[in-house]
Amino acid sequence: MNIFITGATSGFGKAIAEKFAQKGNKLWLTGRRTDRLEEIKKKLTNETDVEIEISQLDVRNKADVDTAAGELINKWGRLDLLVNNAGLALGMSTIDEGNTEDWDTMIDTNVKGLLYITRALSPLFREQKHGHIINIGSTAGKSVYQNGNVYCATKFAVDALNQSMRIDLLPYHVKVTAINPGMAETEFSLVRFKGDAERAHKTYEGFAALKPQDIADAVFYCAMLPSHVCINDLTITCTQQANSVYKTNL
Repeated sequence: MNIFITGATSGFGKAIAEKFAQKGNKLWLTGRRTDRLEEIKKKLTNETDVEIEISQLDVRNKADVDTAAGELINKWGRLDLLVNNAGLALGMSTIDEGNTEDWDTMIDTNVKGLLYITRALSPLFREQKHGHIINIGSTAGKSVYQNGNVYCATKFAVDALNQSMRIDLLPYHVKVTAINPGMAETEFSLVRFKGDAERAHKTYEGFAALKPQDIADAVFYCAMLPSHVCINDLTITCTQQANSVYKTNL
């Protein structure tokens, strides 16, 4: 398969790239950190014989998104799977004390960035009458938690967009899947707390949280199903978590 992954420099995106590379799929990896992209490409190229392309890309920049999509279309001419993984949370505060710059970054990345990528590449799926979009959502898009306000709102938007994409692309036999992870030990909390490693670490104390490989396995499973089968929505938590609100320590 030809696969395009956003946010491939760490966490879920990196694990998804590794999983599909190990299975012999061609990858187009994107992310903001060029050095990380180059490291991942070198590692996977040494471990496998798959073709790997990389593009330094901030999904908030529509012009750069269109450029990357154009390069893919010109070089590959075909796409089988788009993984909309790029996303982030910033801060935890009540709505009356929220940082509006953080709000803008979350909305521009989690919602508008996903839209820019999907708008740029979905016409290829339409023309092919074949393809699969996997949107990485969150349990935060299923139930709201205290001080999660804008981040939760962006993930509720992803949930709505996933359902809408499925309807809009139905005539073209395009699959659309939402995968909604719960608590997972990635760089997520480190980014949310702006580099405060101690606070980020405490997020996972007492929990056997999900690992990036768990989500990569789920993405791979959904992508490998027969052509007549589409998982529309999949929510995954660690055993100690029921949803965004209810969880228990070890």
